[in-house]
Formats: sequence, structure tokens, C-alpha cells
Amino acid sequence: MLHDNPLGTVILVRHGETAWSKSGQHTSVTDLPLTPVGEEAAKKLRNVLALQDFRLVLSSPRQRATRTCELAGLASRMEVSNDLAEWFYGDYEGLTTSQIREKAPGWTVFTQPCPGGETAEQVATRLDRVIARIRQAGGTSVVFAHGHCLRVFAARWLELPPNEARHFVLQTATLSELGYERETPVVHRWNADVS
Repeated sequence: MLHDNPLGTVILVRHGETAWSKSGQHTSVTDLPLTPVGEEAAKKLRNVLALQDFRLVLSSPRQRATRTCELAGLASRMEVSNDLAEWFYGDYEGLTTSQIREKAPGWTVFTQPCPGGETAEQVATRLDRVIARIRQAGGTSVVFAHGHCLRVFAARWLELPPNEARHFVLQTATLSELGYERETPVVHRWNADVS
């Protein structure tokens, strides 16, 4: 799976299932645990990740991400980064897209604002710092974080504006790999289910 490159390779891991990821509710600061299904899926990541020699093991501070990292066998190397927290949805925290669209027709997080929350550009600025650190470290790193956050991460890795993240769907407890083909940033693998 790994395409190690001196310019840097990163494995993105979306956390396991939570009650709100299952129901489609937007979850940023609400610190929900994994469901039993999410715990089992996270344990399956261990077979792929635990034996890798990662330069950096980075995680969002939310327990759904740190627990996924722990169950994947990398807790002893985990470094928590606030820059990997999920997009702050502000007034839309806990709401589904359907509920939001009752007041904001056609709304998506990538194209319209979250009142009281972050903009796409603010999320991108945080993730650009993480990307710079991974590229500086070289080798292969792994990141445990969240759906919208990791989608923006992929767009920024590919040098695209953050709203282009709308093209990258991510399921829970999946692996994706970003790296390079020669000097061009690329997607090697996306949204891979390891079960």
C-alpha cells in the first residue's frame, strides 16, 4: 500500500463510526465515543498500520480520533494536534444536512458558511500547517481525523482550493494514501475499507 517518497507520503484515517456519523449529524466539538461497530472497525486497522514505521503519528484531539488511533495500535506514538480537529460547524453542530437545508436551501459545508463556525479557508489554513510539517518530516506519516477535515486535507495536499474537497467522499474507519508521482502531489488510494 505505501508509496514512500522523500517528499512525503501520508495515510489518512477517518475515525470509526459514532452515533452522529451514523445518523448524518454534523459533529465537530461534540466529543462522542465510537459505537461498538466503530470500535471493531478501528481494531481492523491494526493489521495494516501497526507494523509501519511512521515518521509522525498525528491525531485530532477528539476521542473518536484518538480512540481509533489507539485501537489501530499506534497510541504510544500519537501526537495530538488541534489543527486536525473537525471543521467547526458553529450553529449547525448536531444538525443533519436536511435540517440545515430547511433554512439554507442547497447548503453544503464546502460552498456556504456555517453561522458561528469556521470558513473553508480557516480550515484549510490549519491543515496547511499539518501538511507542511508532514512534508518537512519526509517518509510516511499517518493522520487520524474526521470526514470533512480530511477531505479538505486531500484538496490542499493536491494544491486545490478547499471547496474542491466536495469531490472526496470518506466513510468511517477508512484509509486513504496521498503522496507524489515524482514531484507532483497525487492520490494513491482513497476511501479504502480494510475489513
